[in-house]
Amino acid sequence: MKFSEKWLREWVNPAIDTQALSEQLSMAGLEVDGVEPAAAKFNGVVVGEVVECGQHPDADKLRVTKINVGGDELLDIVCGAPNCRQGIKVAVATVGAVLPGDFKIKKAKLRGQPSHGMLCAFDELGISEEGDGIMELPLDAPIGDDLREYLALDDNIIDVDLTPNRGDCLGIKGLAREVGVLNSIDVNTLSIPAVTPTIEDKVSIELVNDDACPRYLGRVIKGINLDAETPLWMVEKLRRSGVRSIDPVVDVTNFVLLELGHPMHAFDLNAIDGGIKVRSATPGEELVLLDGNTAKLNESTLVIADHHKALAIAGIFGGEQSGVTEKTADILLESAFFNPVAIAGQARSYGLHTDASHRYERGVDFALQHDAMERATALLLEIVGGNAGPIVEAVAADKLPKVTEVRLRRSRLDRVIGHHIDDAKVTDILTRLGLDVKFDNDSWSADVPSYRFDIRIEEDLIEEVARVYGYNSIPNVAPTAKLKMTTHDESTVALSRFRNALVTRGYQEAITYSFVDPKAQAILHPECNALVLPHPISIEMSAMRVSLMPGLLASVAYNQNRQQPRIRLFEHGLKFISDESAENGVYQVPVIGGVITGLVHGEHWVEEKRNVDFYDLKGDVEALLAITNDVSRFEIKAEQSDGLHPGQSAVIYVDGKKVGFFGALHPQAQKSLDINNATFVFEIEMSALEKRNLPQAVGVSKFPSNRRDIAILVQDSVKIGDILNVIGKVGGNQLVDLNLFDVYKGKGIEPNYKSLAIALTLQAVDRTLEEKDINQVVDNVVAALAEKFNASLRD
Repeated sequence: MKFSEKWLREWVNPAIDTQALSEQLSMAGLEVDGVEPAAAKFNGVVVGEVVECGQHPDADKLRVTKINVGGDELLDIVCGAPNCRQGIKVAVATVGAVLPGDFKIKKAKLRGQPSHGMLCAFDELGISEEGDGIMELPLDAPIGDDLREYLALDDNIIDVDLTPNRGDCLGIKGLAREVGVLNSIDVNTLSIPAVTPTIEDKVSIELVNDDACPRYLGRVIKGINLDAETPLWMVEKLRRSGVRSIDPVVDVTNFVLLELGHPMHAFDLNAIDGGIKVRSATPGEELVLLDGNTAKLNESTLVIADHHKALAIAGIFGGEQSGVTEKTADILLESAFFNPVAIAGQARSYGLHTDASHRYERGVDFALQHDAMERATALLLEIVGGNAGPIVEAVAADKLPKVTEVRLRRSRLDRVIGHHIDDAKVTDILTRLGLDVKFDNDSWSADVPSYRFDIRIEEDLIEEVARVYGYNSIPNVAPTAKLKMTTHDESTVALSRFRNALVTRGYQEAITYSFVDPKAQAILHPECNALVLPHPISIEMSAMRVSLMPGLLASVAYNQNRQQPRIRLFEHGLKFISDESAENGVYQVPVIGGVITGLVHGEHWVEEKRNVDFYDLKGDVEALLAITNDVSRFEIKAEQSDGLHPGQSAVIYVDGKKVGFFGALHPQAQKSLDINNATFVFEIEMSALEKRNLPQAVGVSKFPSNRRDIAILVQDSVKIGDILNVIGKVGGNQLVDLNLFDVYKGKGIEPNYKSLAIALTLQAVDRTLEEKDINQVVDNVVAALAEKFNASLRD
């Protein structure tokens, strides 16, 4: 936003120069992008009056004039501007004047006629890039006055780059308020008296979409004179703010926008049928804009309409049919508050960016509409005349923003800033910012004014205190760190151990989204009660995952589509289990999971080429369980799991609780997910893995060990793992190793039976075991197996 420094100083005038003011604004968060003079350097230019203006005798396009500049004699000056005429006040560069570009004015003759000076145009003085004829000054301009002083051209144009949250500073009033706070000085108040209506004409207003527009004001002004010219002081303030003068009505609305920071618009009253309706656009509705382009309106776009058609895109751009023209005599002036959410993004969707949309997107003071209306009305009546009707207001009070109370704790302020600011100073800063402040029990409570819509939480107040106090005023103290030994539970297994174990076994770590395709998840977990997002990124990412399988299998399909013959992926993350008993209705469970498919090894002339199978995956899972140093705590059962092959799936239990699963992907699921080869997956809860059994150091036996082999016959239904568990319990401390080294079925073995050959290694730490001791252990084992499993020794 560009603004005139002199205009700002009319509101508040700190005792600092331009450079200090710019630095102060930048340090307060209102970054100054540039400072440039309001006009180029020149001197010797004064206000003059054209006393005579006649045709040059030897040139059709030149005129011979006599100019009164307040001296004893009139100046003879030859001028070629088409707008030169008797009676106007002009800018006169007298002999000896120096214009921009070091152009010096001297006495001269043009086609035989003396010329003792030059009548100047705006662009010749570096005031404006546009120039259509010589500069015409107001008729009350004092003759002979220095033009720089008369137009106050010793001014600077400051360009500030405001962050989106500081929409309150998109006007001179807001900037002045900010400068006043930073310098602890009062700001001159602008008196805006109510304009007394002189006619009763009014237009009805209906808020059809009051969520997007909770307040709309309208006022009829009749009998305006658009032949009137915008005052030069207003034109100059607009120019120095980067706004071109168009006509008095548009200039006034732009002036109020720059002065108060509130956009306004004027409609041709005769183009309005019935009354005003603030509504959303209808399907297929079109509007010809003021720039002549036709906009096909979206249904989400808020429009200002009459009873038959759209008149303008609300808060963005007016329509051509209802725009003010040179023939307009009656207008409807509007002043409204639009919800920033309703305006945000709408201008860009039509390829537009206007001063109004720039402000409405960031937020406008919801209590400023009446002041803006009264200010604009008074200026219009002063410039173009006419008669004003009463203000008609439509408001949905319950839809307007509410005054916010924000609390600031002393402890929080000191901790974030790292510096103690006196209580009285903090209270003064917050009060000067316009907040209604109360201090009690080391805490401030502040009611936020309507124009500071960016202050909502405690951190906002901390930021305000810090920037107004001055970041340079906060001591530069290096942070100190106290060394403290942290406690570490030796039994806790670091996540890196599991990652390294899987990487060592040929896996690569994957990171997938927590949001998955609900259809894919339903294929793998048909009974799952997934948490569905109300506003997802896309429909394919609308459900929270209940396992890592959907993301990992999607990665498998992606890699297979790119001809990868061997895929081994793992991931550590959260799964989300919906449960009303949980806090926020969902349990977040850390898990580690993996997937393998394709070749066991890459192609090699030595290694046998084969695809992975169930037991390859089982070996990887057992390697993870072994890290806990307590494999006996885990129980693996052949059991069906969601999405897995019923004959190739297993479940992992700890103390009767299911903590994981592994197995082959179900063929139907494999087909639905567009996966080619047989694929195997696993998933284990980290709570079952993150604690390990610490080893207890014992002395190494000096005595020899003894091995005894037994071969037993049991039914096929008996699980080998159960047999080994029983042997381990019965063998006692002397059983130091146990190994199943043969399984046999066939000749000599009855149908539905199998022969198991098991090696028992026995050893004592305090003596050499005698034969009777060894036999006793073996006999106990055989007896226990006979009792538990009806097992018998094989002949």
